[in-house]
Amino acid sequence: MERAHSLLLNEEACSQLGEHQRAEFVFEWLRFLKKLLPAADRADVKKNQKCLVEQLTGILIGSPGPPTRWLLAHCLALLYRVGDSLTSSHTVDRCNDIIRSKDDSPSYLPTRLAAIACLGALYEQLGRLLVNTFKETLANLLKAIKSAESQGRYEIMLSVEKILRGLGVSAVPCHRDIYKATRACLTDRSMAVRCAAAKCLLELQREAVFLWTSELENVATLCFRAFESSNYDVRVAISKLLGTLLATAVEPKQPTAHRQGSRRSSLEEVMDLLTGGFLRGGAGFLRASGDKLKGTSSVSKDIRIGITQAMSVFLTTWPDQETLGPLVSQTRATQTPADAVCCRRCISFILRATLGSLLGEKAQIAAAKEICLAIGKQKRAVDAAMCDGNVETRVTTTDVAASQHVLVCALLELGSLVQGLASTAASLLTDTSTALLDTVISVLLHPSVSARLAAAWCLRCVAVALPSQGAVLLDRCAERLNALKSCPEAVAGYSSAIAALLGAVQHCPLGIPHTKGNVVMGLAEDLLRSATQNSRISIQRTQAGWLLLSSLNTLGPAVVEHHLPRMLVLWRCAFPPSIRDLDMELRRGDHFTWQVTLEGRAGALCAMKSLVIHCRDLLTDDVIGRLLTPLACAVALVPTLIKSYGNLIKNTSVVFRLRVYEILALLPPKTYEGEKSFGIVLKQLVTDITGPENVVCSELTLLPPLCHSDDLALLGPALQDMDQHYIEEQLQGSSVGGGTLEYDTFTICVKCQDVPAPLPPPAALTTAAIQLFGVIFPHIIVPLRYTHSLCLPLLLLTPLSFLCVQHLGSSRVGLGPEEVRKPALGLLVGALESSNPLLRCMAAEGLSRLVQVVNDPAFTVSMTLVSFDKLKTARDAVTRTGHALALGSLYRYVGGISSPQHLSACVGILFTLSQDSTSPEVQRWALHSLSMVIDHAGPLYHGHVEASFTLVLRLLLSIPPTHVEVHQSLGRCLNALVTTLGPDLQGEGQSVSALRTSCLVGCAVMQDSPDCLVEAQAISCLQQLHMFAPRHVNLASLVPSLCVNLCSSYLSLRRAVVACLRQLAQKEALEVSEHAVALVKELSPIVTSVSSSTDVTIKEVGLEGALFSLLDRESDPRLCQDIQETLVHMMSSIATGKLAHWLKLCKDVLSASAESTAPVETNQEEEGERDDDASVFHTTSESSGPFTNLRWSTRVFAVECVCRIIALCESHGHPAHFDMALAQEHRLHESTDFLVLHLAALIRMAFMAATDHSDKLRLSGLQTLLVIIRKFAAIPEPEFPGHVILEQYQANVGAALRPAFTADAPPDVTAKACQVCSAWIASGVVSDLRDLRRVHQLLASSLVKVQAGKEVPSQLYNEGTSTMETLAVLKAWAEVSHCWLIPGEQAASPLLEEDCGGAGGPGLLTLVQTDLATLSRLWLAALQDYVLLTLPQDYSAQLPATGGTFYTAETAEQARPHYCSSWAPILHATALWLNSTGFIMVDDSPANLSRPVTPTSMGQSTSLASVKSPEDISSDRLHLILGISVEFLCSPHSHDQMENISSCLQALQALLEVSWPRSKVGNDQVLSVELLSVLHRLIVTREAPGVQLAVLELVRQVVCAAQEHVKEKRHSAEVDDGAAEKETVPEFGEGRDTGGLVPGRSLVFGALELCLCVLVRKLPQLSPKLAGSPSGGQGGSSLSLSDSDCRQVAAALAILSDLPSICSPDGSVSILPTLMYLLMGVLRELVQQPCGGGAGGGEALGLVVPAALQALRAVLSSPMSRSEKSRGAWAHLLRCALNTLLDFWDSGTPNPVVDEVSLLTALTIFLLTASPEVTTAQPLQTRCIDKFKASLESKDPVVLSRSYQLMMSVFQSKTGVAVPFIQGLGSCVVGHLQGVERRRPQSSKELQAIQDGVRALESLVFAADEMHRPQLVAILLPILISFLLDENALSSAPAPARTLHESALQDLMRIGPQHSSVFKALMASSPHMKARLEAAVKGNQESVNAKATQLQVPSKTSPSIQLKTNFL
Repeated sequence: MERAHSLLLNEEACSQLGEHQRAEFVFEWLRFLKKLLPAADRADVKKNQKCLVEQLTGILIGSPGPPTRWLLAHCLALLYRVGDSLTSSHTVDRCNDIIRSKDDSPSYLPTRLAAIACLGALYEQLGRLLVNTFKETLANLLKAIKSAESQGRYEIMLSVEKILRGLGVSAVPCHRDIYKATRACLTDRSMAVRCAAAKCLLELQREAVFLWTSELENVATLCFRAFESSNYDVRVAISKLLGTLLATAVEPKQPTAHRQGSRRSSLEEVMDLLTGGFLRGGAGFLRASGDKLKGTSSVSKDIRIGITQAMSVFLTTWPDQETLGPLVSQTRATQTPADAVCCRRCISFILRATLGSLLGEKAQIAAAKEICLAIGKQKRAVDAAMCDGNVETRVTTTDVAASQHVLVCALLELGSLVQGLASTAASLLTDTSTALLDTVISVLLHPSVSARLAAAWCLRCVAVALPSQGAVLLDRCAERLNALKSCPEAVAGYSSAIAALLGAVQHCPLGIPHTKGNVVMGLAEDLLRSATQNSRISIQRTQAGWLLLSSLNTLGPAVVEHHLPRMLVLWRCAFPPSIRDLDMELRRGDHFTWQVTLEGRAGALCAMKSLVIHCRDLLTDDVIGRLLTPLACAVALVPTLIKSYGNLIKNTSVVFRLRVYEILALLPPKTYEGEKSFGIVLKQLVTDITGPENVVCSELTLLPPLCHSDDLALLGPALQDMDQHYIEEQLQGSSVGGGTLEYDTFTICVKCQDVPAPLPPPAALTTAAIQLFGVIFPHIIVPLRYTHSLCLPLLLLTPLSFLCVQHLGSSRVGLGPEEVRKPALGLLVGALESSNPLLRCMAAEGLSRLVQVVNDPAFTVSMTLVSFDKLKTARDAVTRTGHALALGSLYRYVGGISSPQHLSACVGILFTLSQDSTSPEVQRWALHSLSMVIDHAGPLYHGHVEASFTLVLRLLLSIPPTHVEVHQSLGRCLNALVTTLGPDLQGEGQSVSALRTSCLVGCAVMQDSPDCLVEAQAISCLQQLHMFAPRHVNLASLVPSLCVNLCSSYLSLRRAVVACLRQLAQKEALEVSEHAVALVKELSPIVTSVSSSTDVTIKEVGLEGALFSLLDRESDPRLCQDIQETLVHMMSSIATGKLAHWLKLCKDVLSASAESTAPVETNQEEEGERDDDASVFHTTSESSGPFTNLRWSTRVFAVECVCRIIALCESHGHPAHFDMALAQEHRLHESTDFLVLHLAALIRMAFMAATDHSDKLRLSGLQTLLVIIRKFAAIPEPEFPGHVILEQYQANVGAALRPAFTADAPPDVTAKACQVCSAWIASGVVSDLRDLRRVHQLLASSLVKVQAGKEVPSQLYNEGTSTMETLAVLKAWAEVSHCWLIPGEQAASPLLEEDCGGAGGPGLLTLVQTDLATLSRLWLAALQDYVLLTLPQDYSAQLPATGGTFYTAETAEQARPHYCSSWAPILHATALWLNSTGFIMVDDSPANLSRPVTPTSMGQSTSLASVKSPEDISSDRLHLILGISVEFLCSPHSHDQMENISSCLQALQALLEVSWPRSKVGNDQVLSVELLSVLHRLIVTREAPGVQLAVLELVRQVVCAAQEHVKEKRHSAEVDDGAAEKETVPEFGEGRDTGGLVPGRSLVFGALELCLCVLVRKLPQLSPKLAGSPSGGQGGSSLSLSDSDCRQVAAALAILSDLPSICSPDGSVSILPTLMYLLMGVLRELVQQPCGGGAGGGEALGLVVPAALQALRAVLSSPMSRSEKSRGAWAHLLRCALNTLLDFWDSGTPNPVVDEVSLLTALTIFLLTASPEVTTAQPLQTRCIDKFKASLESKDPVVLSRSYQLMMSVFQSKTGVAVPFIQGLGSCVVGHLQGVERRRPQSSKELQAIQDGVRALESLVFAADEMHRPQLVAILLPILISFLLDENALSSAPAPARTLHESALQDLMRIGPQHSSVFKALMASSPHMKARLEAAVKGNQESVNAKATQLQVPSKTSPSIQLKTNFL
């Protein structure tokens, strides 16, 4: 294929290829040429032009296929445009000759078609250059059209359209001829020709004025006729034509119209034209009138639906607000009773398409007002008509019948508008001029049921949009219902309104008050009881009562469980108590009585159904048992009544049976299996399914759900893939017609967004019967008794057997005996050959499910052989299609497990069928089946891949474009092939490369297809290819094609485009964005815009902006989700790089609320053929920003995007995003952008959103504000030190929060605002108290609201919402309180003590102090509620009946999540408050409260709470907090709630800082041990350093509490015993007198376990098991300890050292070995570092070593070591420990760098703190002395210095310890100091060591006895004199030596006078020393004098400038 990439066709390479490969080669060359020619050098093109024209002409006459001919035509025209255009007329003549040729053979047809295509392309590109030849050409084409077949007609129409486009005004002379030819084609039998003709006329109307003036009516009639028996594509094309024509007629685009004297059509005339068509169809006036007189007039549905689409196009194109009025009034004229439903659908569609899609929010509100006024007008007309007649005749009044349809359409549209506007529609309700609610409620009294139901639905929409209205409307309707109980319309109307409003609650998270359920229940009971009082309204009352109960059940189990007993009674009363009573009942009553009874019982069954669907949890065996009795009666009643009364109660009995079947299908069959009713049900089912009088159920309602969704594509475009599905589905309803609300009133409370459309009862009955049969079938042993002799219509029997098979498959039951399998098989195989394609699809699916259920390989093979045989012999298309599909379906369920031979046979047959060009239908089904085989055969298919690619490409290049369905199947095959190859497509081999090229060529052919579904498949193929081989998909060509189709009028194409963009954006967002912008630049000559119905350009806002505007217009949920995901992916990839662009985009979207009320104008002038890329981009109107009229939902998404951008900057971005100084510094050096620089824009966006009309947007805005506060609060302002950057936005934050605290703000908004308030106050941004007070007042006002509590008079929402709001307020206060209640830190915050700016006001603490007493009570009450709600189910009986303080018993379930989200901060705050009060009760007395408080302080009963003593209350509070914390910390679900864990730990810490709770915990050993075990578990399962440190701190506090407790007991025992023997005193503490510690009961043991766990995890070498593990060499881990690890080790050691103090003497002996092992082990790890141990390790360890030494000192100084009982044991163990310590010097590690200083320190601690019997023992003492001696030999001055210091402390210690050391070390010290004279100190460290040595020697001297001291002084003084330097040496000596000289001199002058006799004797005996000392003293004196004179000299010199000081 690479050889095809050249300017000239490589004919040599081409000639070597086979026929099919040649076609592919030529196509690839033409594709390359199309890209090359516009970019090529013009001279080069001209040079090769002749040769190129010859080559192209050669292809032209070589019978090219359709894609090739279009590409050829394009290239030929392009060649003449780029090169020399003079010879183009030759080519035109050549093409004309080909067209005129008389050769009619099929082989010549492709050449003729190619010539036609070339003419069109040439004229389109060259235009007026060919103006001389165009008349001849047109005449030739129009003549050819008369004899051409469909392909020819299609191609000629396309060509004529292109000629018109190319020539423009020059073609005027031929316009009439073209019009005549096109008229015929517009009603052609080929649908493709109709579409092409419509496009041709659309082009013609641009210049042909007569089309929309004189010929307008004829063209309209022609279009109406073209709609008849049309398909979807034709309706879309013709409606576009008709709509555009009418719009042009009303508002001409051309000024020429006036010159020609033609007049504009008025809007009324145009509407009359459409209305006439709607009523009469395409027939002439006279004929239609005649039909009307005969009563046979009926207009086909497709005409009506076509006209509806045309009207929608017209109104979209002609955007004028004034059309709405006439439109609503016109609807009245369009109604004929026969098709009321269809017509109403059509009108609703027009209203939705215009009002719902085109208008911005303000315009929609205006439209809603218009509709409201129209409804009022209609209702008044009806009221007037009803006042005249008497009761009997009034319902037949013509006005009433006519008005109901207008009202239905208007009310449903009004509902849709309000629902779409959501909370922004609030202004509509407050507008008194329209009185929306009054108007709608007045329609509830309309005599027509459909109008009443529409009004009820409209009220439901209001309640969904504005949840605050739900309860108000309910009350209003209930009140009116009570007042007007005797009026049948009122009963029916108001009850349906109440039901609708209850249905709305499912969409409103805020719900309605629980009491409303009681009201509705009461109403329903009342209606049902009073139904029999008045026969005139008994039916209405019965229906109303059950309808209310049905809707009540939708509120869910929480509400219904309170009413269930009363409901069960009502059900029992509605049916006879037993079957015997039923027999008696049947003997009496007339048909009217039975009609009323059946209505009632049907209603009762419907209420049951509602219970089963919505309250599954309540269906206990007991409840089901109580439902079964009425059900048995209902089942028994079914057959008997029909016998008795027959047709008199036919309609009622149909509904009754329907209800019976529906409820039975929902209950598990085993519940009623044993009953007799099983047999009755089955018989009746068979009767209903087969009964001759039964209306045959619409196949299109029953069958599609049973077919596989993929197979439905064979039947044409699926409804869900159309924008017009709302009306298109009317065409699929056959004789039954569409559904509507009045067919089943009970559906009004179903959970759905759109109006429910239940089917007519007979159709619904058949569906329900078949469904139930499928459910029951698997439970029957011998079903054949009923099915053998039946002669069912095939249409019904097949789904029946299929359903049975389906249910068997899902319930995993075998199919039973052979005789069951046989009839099912016969039916399904028979249906495979049915003429109905839907039945064939379903039979294929059923057959494959049957094979799956039987699960027998032999049976599977036999089934495939049956299909093989049929396909070999059958010639008719129907059989072949059915069996071909069956082969594919079998693969779907039996998978690729079959043998490869079987696969080959299957593929061979399908290959053959797919090449049967005589029957496109067979090709289509065979290819579809092949795609399934490819999909499911898996790797087995790889052998057939190449052949399949060849086949698909050959067909793509040859099948005519009119056979669109075959192309669609080919697209599916191509997709399946790409999926099968998968990642293999990345390969580099020649074969893979060839397959890849084939795939790309196939996609290119499909992309050029005129059908949107094929184009959509091409896009999804490329998407698949991009997933597996991204390098080989050229984004530069793919992205522009996606952008062009982004605004296609076909939903399926838009879906494919966005799905592809979503995938591309995940990996290559930046490239996608750049290619989209590049596309716009290419098209820059045209003013470009992305879409015909938005004025946003890709040029202005990039692809992202285009996606935002698309998101705003789209209503399809799947498409909207894809657009959102695409934007999110694009943001994740490029938002941090293009920050300003994205933030501006979000801001533009957010600020684009509805500015104008008129819909967006679109310019049809620019709208041309879809194939031309440029045509999709339209002109934009001028507007303030790039977006206008965006909906609230789009703006909510934009705000969410802002939050995402902040999160992205945090997770992947630069630190400068959140650092102003750093960001400004970076901006100076590089052009990067940082988030912090856009803070003002972020705040502005959050503010705009938080103050919007839409509640959802307010919530998003507040959330964004919260994120901004959390992320930016701590960032300092570089220009104003001491301030933060958020300070300047205080006013914005305050203003954003204020609206959320107004009285009418919804609770969820207030709750979110409270969260923001607390974050703002707690962030510490605001330092000025006056500013802070603004936000504080908002919180204070909400606190007042909370205190009002349950006394709020009018409740609008569920009680659960007040719980949510209350808890949000309390949580906010709790979070704020964490700032000012933190123990010991009150003084730290400047806020708390600062007066407000000189106003002398109190600090924040006093602001809060006023509320603290109230808050503390509320917090405690909330915690108590939380505890009650988290109790296990077993304790539910003990819960208070009324509920808690802040929740009611009924709403406990709704309240639970709110408590779960807020208890932790409240717990922490309560603990802090208790800490600040020290558990003293003073502040808590009710007298101090300024306002009444509802909740009690603790306990459920108020009376008891007041009796409790302060001690009890404190104890309760302590246990409450402890209980909650421990329960949560034990919970296995707490893994994702680190904040809550921290809150619990901090709360417990705060408690244990106070002495009273500490004593409580200390007293209660069980509690302490429990707490430790929970903490131990926590430290093992939570790795967060913060949590681990908090746990250790808490353990320390628990141990301290125990210490205090033991100390207190010992103290009191000493006091009590007084003079008694002291031996008994120290027995307190763990271990008592045995020393045993019981695991699980011992606090000491628990603490040891926990500390061991921490130490071993951080230092694995401590454990003998882990010492050899590969976690580094010995001691290796200590170097890798992080800062937090070191803190944890230090904390654990501190806890260990406290443990002996809480043991008895014996207990302390038990734990001492463990303690010393761990202490020594840690010390060993810390001091033994391997060679080259980095300095970094040492820094981190600086924290741990002192902690280890401190712990050692604490243990050694423990009183237990001196206790008489344990003294000996301690001494022995400590000697062992000392021995271990001494062994560390002799460690076996190779070349250890030992931290000698730490070891010496530890040794000294032993010597100083342990008892002498430990340290004086031999050989330990000698070893200790040796270690010190060795340290004096150290070359390291630091070690030397430290060892001198330690010796000094030893010398000064107790005599017993000191003397041996003085004796052993004195001489060494003296020797060392005497050596200094030879080696003076060179550094400060050496100097320090010598000075420390002197101190040590001095301390030795003073430690000696008086008698020995003079001898020692005589040793010390010469050493000091030896440090002195003579005068010459002093001046040249280094600084340390000079310092030593000076310090020695000072020491001599200090010590000499103290020992004068020794001093004098020494001086006398040593003249040398004397001279040295005297010289030093003299030198010192001189230097002192010199310094003094230096200081005095400056004062003598006077300043040179005299300052004047005396100014008098």
